[in-house]
Amino acid sequence: MEIEDVKISRKKPIFTVGEGLHKYLRLYQRDAKLPITYKDLLSFTETIPVLDKYGNDTFWETPLYPPYLIDHLYEGLKVIYAKLKASGNTRIVQHKYIDRVEYCAFGNTRPFRIRIVNRLNDVYDYFYIKQADASRIYGLELEEILSPNQVNYMVDHETLVEEHIVGIPGDTFAKQRMYTPDYNLTRISKEFVKFNERCIISLLGDMRAYNFVVQITPDFDDFQFRIRAIDFDQQFYEGNPKVYMPQFFKENLPYVKLSMEHLTDKTVLQYQQEERSSIVHRVRSEKHRIADLRDASKTQQLSTDENIKQLREAYAISHESEQYLKCKTMTDIVELNVKNVIRQVQL
Repeated sequence: MEIEDVKISRKKPIFTVGEGLHKYLRLYQRDAKLPITYKDLLSFTETIPVLDKYGNDTFWETPLYPPYLIDHLYEGLKVIYAKLKASGNTRIVQHKYIDRVEYCAFGNTRPFRIRIVNRLNDVYDYFYIKQADASRIYGLELEEILSPNQVNYMVDHETLVEEHIVGIPGDTFAKQRMYTPDYNLTRISKEFVKFNERCIISLLGDMRAYNFVVQITPDFDDFQFRIRAIDFDQQFYEGNPKVYMPQFFKENLPYVKLSMEHLTDKTVLQYQQEERSSIVHRVRSEKHRIADLRDASKTQQLSTDENIKQLREAYAISHESEQYLKCKTMTDIVELNVKNVIRQVQL
């Protein structure tokens, strides 16, 4: 595996959700009528930086709202949480309160992170409210369909609400937990190879270590690991194919080194084939949903013509297939990736 400083577009535009995608979201019950919107949360007067326990800037800020707005916003946030977690049953939030609202101007969708606490036992949870970006929504849907993970989110016109994905941030895990004595390093390496393969096929970009988490599950004789994406802002936007390969980011060097130390070329190929087979099974069981998602993308802008041209030409060369040159959209490229995986598995 090779490491380099892969360049991406930090200023990726927000793509408005088109009518085709709205129709898809209604069909698969991802739409919702929310009591407050993303724009409502922008009504703060100033912000205070949020520092970690060591005094370092976290790139999150605490927004300060006018007193007359706070009750309205916080009650609305509780209702949103009830819709996200319990189909709108507000009984689950009758003993909960909004403990913290934080804002990040650093990300493409400038998210709000909400912390909600149960006053009976101090157990807390997080959820996120963001600008509804079409490419991000496609990323969430492809994660639901093509990966072993489930995602929970809702969309109301220009507002996107996402459930918090639990796990140890990938960069923190690499620095502090990776070499824990009880951990099987081969299992971690195996999961990184599979995660890398999923990103390549679904065109999920910018999977640097701080954009994914590591989930650890104790088994009866060992620990199981899963790497999960938590940032879908760079879903099939870039034209550089290496953006969709986590192995090339310098931030993922610890995972690449671990894989090189504990896996052979033969086992890497084996784990790639296992992941492709899993994707084929998911595609077959969700073929109607995938077709609906593809159809929804036909009239939806998700990238630039320049990026699409660059990526299809690069894939035509690397896969030695002129079929990629016929792709007109990023979703055409994903569809061809999936078809190629199905052919490989059937051989």
